[in-house]
Amino acid sequence: MDNYDIAVIGGGPAGYVAAIKGAQLGGHVVLFEKDTVGGTCLNRGCIPTKTFLKGAEIIHTIQMAGNYGIENDSSFSVDMGKAVKNKNHIVKQLTSGVAALLKSNAVDICYGEAVLVDEHTIECGNKLYKAENILLCGGSKTNKIPIPGIENANVLTSDEILDITELPKRLAIIGGGVIGCEIGAAFAYYRSKVTMIEAEERLLPFMDKDISAALEETFGKLGIEIHTSTKVESISAEKGCRVICNGGTTVEADKVLISIGRKPDLNCLGILKNRIQQERGFVAADEYMRTNIPNIYAAGDITGKSMLAHSAFKMGETAARNAMGGNEKCLLKTVPSCVYTLPECASVGLTEQKVKEIYGSEEIAIGKFPFRANGRSLASGTPEGFVKVIVHKQYNEILGVHIFGFSAAEMISEATSLMCAEIPADEAAEIIHAHPTFSEAFMEACADALNVSVHLPKKK
Repeated sequence: MDNYDIAVIGGGPAGYVAAIKGAQLGGHVVLFEKDTVGGTCLNRGCIPTKTFLKGAEIIHTIQMAGNYGIENDSSFSVDMGKAVKNKNHIVKQLTSGVAALLKSNAVDICYGEAVLVDEHTIECGNKLYKAENILLCGGSKTNKIPIPGIENANVLTSDEILDITELPKRLAIIGGGVIGCEIGAAFAYYRSKVTMIEAEERLLPFMDKDISAALEETFGKLGIEIHTSTKVESISAEKGCRVICNGGTTVEADKVLISIGRKPDLNCLGILKNRIQQERGFVAADEYMRTNIPNIYAAGDITGKSMLAHSAFKMGETAARNAMGGNEKCLLKTVPSCVYTLPECASVGLTEQKVKEIYGSEEIAIGKFPFRANGRSLASGTPEGFVKVIVHKQYNEILGVHIFGFSAAEMISEATSLMCAEIPADEAAEIIHAHPTFSEAFMEACADALNVSVHLPKKK
């Protein structure tokens, strides 16, 4: 029987980072993966959707070309077979790269379904493996709601829609979260007729209300039909698919995407499923990423702490450090969230609503700078959106930053860095930014929160 310092179950963002970090710290590490290393992010999530969205961005550029004196007829067609082939090529490059990184760090990789047998033993492929410490990084899987008709062959999960080779003329999306909005944006640019159905009162309900409102306005201009505060009651097979909702709303579609979030994949727990503590259906882990069993750690989506790949990276790294004798906390207070629509949405910290609940309206100041007042945005033909900064008046502490714009996902890193370093808004407003750049808008929003922005009209 093989013996290891660390055994990692799951080769997604949390798992492969944990395995490499454990090996870097001198550990003898084995990684178990039932499919392909890279997890949901590389294989069925973040990266595949970005390839489709890049296609949408290219279409957007084609449509704008005439404004720059580039004559074209703006006509195009989308070959989904080629789009999927390109996606698969990029995914393979990245997953092969992860496998190479694991190999270069002398991490043993075992392919197959791995389950816990006891606190120190894992079974995979009818073979037992012993480890001093075990890291549970089983990730998550698509979630389905128990509604009549969901078994229809035209009802797809986010995994399946990324492999369709024919563009649907009509696409209904159930769920207005990250996955739904990103797929909706891409297919709307591809010229599918997209309809979105969201049970909450707005799209992206976890983000700041101003971002939701701006995205809904943009989607409306793209021709996306939006039904919020709407619940699906059933799906019939009439005319491809007919989605029947409360209030008499019906949506006819060729394909239906179910994108109502993800749930943890707990198969790796094996016979310890009832011994390992769970909260809300996720594996409970403390700030050190330890479960209630001292030598077993958990990281990534399986914990439900923050179901983002970059959060999983940090959780996996922390778990590995502590498994190798460290005593580090994984602090997730300032984790940025990004939605790669066109324009993009990005946030870090608290929303305006949450800040007001905690501190009250009188204790905060809000700065906002529109991209239409930003030179680089205008020159680039992307004037849509804004940067919004929420500041605590007494200390000038930046409590939240929310960006809606074509460079939002890149810009949010500056705000995240400054918030992590506890740099106040008055100092952030004094940092010299290159001109012209999109990032100047963040500096100006900080200044606006203090009522000293020189590129906005004076507040009355």
